[in-house]
Amino acid sequence: MILRPLARAALALAVTLGAVGAGTLAAAAPAQAAPAVHYAALGDSFSSGVGAAPYETTCLRSNRSYAPLWAAANSPASFRFVACGGAVTADVLDNQLSVLDANTTMVTITIGGNDAGFADVVLNCRLGSESSCASAVNRAREFATTQLPGRLDTTYAAIKQRAPNAELIVLGYPRLFEEVRNCGLFAVSLTKRTIINDAADLLAEVTADRAAAAGATFVDTRDQFAGHGVCGATPWINDFSALIAAYHPNAAGYRDGYLAALNSVTS
Repeated sequence: MILRPLARAALALAVTLGAVGAGTLAAAAPAQAAPAVHYAALGDSFSSGVGAAPYETTCLRSNRSYAPLWAAANSPASFRFVACGGAVTADVLDNQLSVLDANTTMVTITIGGNDAGFADVVLNCRLGSESSCASAVNRAREFATTQLPGRLDTTYAAIKQRAPNAELIVLGYPRLFEEVRNCGLFAVSLTKRTIINDAADLLAEVTADRAAAAGATFVDTRDQFAGHGVCGATPWINDFSALIAAYHPNAAGYRDGYLAALNSVTS
């Protein structure tokens, strides 16, 4: 009578140990390797790295831009970096899509700012009167709400067609200025800075809307750059004195602004 309970206990112990052993063997089985990432970085100067010299090509590509920084940290199976300073949507369609194919798994892009007249706004607002600045910004706002949506739709659709298996990540532009009252003797006025930032907000809204319509992931960089615009204590945006790099991110902006924002959707 005593042996039967002992036998049952021994049997239960054996079953338990067997289950534990099986679980250990299962845990010890090698995990499946993560799918290979084939990354292509498209877009304009905010992707090529203008503002964070040195540059490698006439497109002003810099290894300090967010795209090569991401590639260096994540070791994708392939990395194609074709973003080009000054690019508009037509340049992406004509000159950048050839790097995409069915094997591409990740595409990043910043585009639309030059279509909407970024250079015109910068020159008029930095060198002209508040009236000429407002006129340039109003032209940009009109374009952003009437013509830019269609251009973005065409660009995103073309990317999707060329790279049907890729995740398309659309990164937005930051606000360029901090709206502090005292920004130095020769700085852009608070009025100008405010209307430029308001236009940046509109551009972000338009871009986010069209990215969502295309099934892309939109990354809003404005919060990431908050406090680090021109006139900030630790600016991540170059001011006008940087000439060709004016009003583009510096190395810290690409690393701590754009790269950190990209990491938030890829980690």
